[in-house]
Amino acid sequence: MVIDVYQQLARHLDHLPGGFPPTGSGVELRILRHLFSPEDAALALHLTLIPEEARVVARLAGISVAAATRRLEAMARKGLLFRIEDVPGRPTYMAAQYAIGIWECQVNRLTPAFVRDMEAYIPSLKDTAWKRPQLRTIPIGQSLHHALSVMPHERALDLIDRHDRFAVNPCICRRERRLMGEGCGKPEDVCLTFGIVADFMVRNGCGRASDKQEVLEIIQRADECGLVLQPGNSRDVLYMCCCCGCCCAALRTIKHLPRPVGWVASPFVAAFNRETCEGCGVCLERCPMEAIHRVEGQITVDPDRCIGCGLCVSTCPTGSLSLKRKSEARREKMPRDTVASLYALGRARGKLDIGKVFRMQVKSKVDRLLALR
Repeated sequence: MVIDVYQQLARHLDHLPGGFPPTGSGVELRILRHLFSPEDAALALHLTLIPEEARVVARLAGISVAAATRRLEAMARKGLLFRIEDVPGRPTYMAAQYAIGIWECQVNRLTPAFVRDMEAYIPSLKDTAWKRPQLRTIPIGQSLHHALSVMPHERALDLIDRHDRFAVNPCICRRERRLMGEGCGKPEDVCLTFGIVADFMVRNGCGRASDKQEVLEIIQRADECGLVLQPGNSRDVLYMCCCCGCCCAALRTIKHLPRPVGWVASPFVAAFNRETCEGCGVCLERCPMEAIHRVEGQITVDPDRCIGCGLCVSTCPTGSLSLKRKSEARREKMPRDTVASLYALGRARGKLDIGKVFRMQVKSKVDRLLALR
């Protein structure tokens, strides 16, 4: 049986860390046909997590270097792969997983049909892309009291201070919900990228260049608007989303589960002091997971639903809500950076191991040497 190029690409993407699982409906193939021409799909099969120059990809694909360069640049502009230019004038290209990756780069290419297909696909994608959380929840600064021990990678300001290049990008989740007439009205231009990812987003029109001052203002606005800070799940991060519980694909999906806490990486949980609570109810409106309830006139916090975002803490007028660190048994190990986080996800899915990565690196070096001949 001949397998068409979209089925091949679906399998190829499913072997990347975030996965791209098959469905009975074939919705995943409709998504690929929307995104990739047959020629682009065939070229994408030669990309891996190892960044390669166009001449290497050209050799693997059996096309000229000029053709490979032209097509790879066009695919990068469509957000179908990741382009890195560590050395000026010598870009390299690597595979992008579907989520988080290709999907988020389609923010300016959404159509109602595409959004409907994505909505149909999210339940299947959830179990691979979130086999290990790609995002983690960190509290906004106002909810961190002085007695709480906080690591640098748990503070938004510390994460931002490590970078000198920034971009502001539209939130694809709120944009797609607005496109479908279900928007919440919260700000769209609040998702942040840093370093090489910021460069990529600006170059390809998915975001605009920014500076640290504006980024800090956006973090402040996120708290005012009730948005959850979700950077990548590593100590050093290249992006930080500002998410709402009604539009964010990740948060609104886990919101319907009985234990959202089991699907997020978060070091904190809300603690409640009943003695000082005046029952104003502000926290009920702020909680994105519906973890706070009023039972017989008393406020209660459900630890199985709390994701430790701190939105209830920053606006509690009596200081009755605070954050506490989870017990040692519930803390998550933190990868060093985005690459390590991707590999951890791949290993969690059984799709990526150290031996395979080593073989990919050896093959990459061989292909480079052959491309020079």
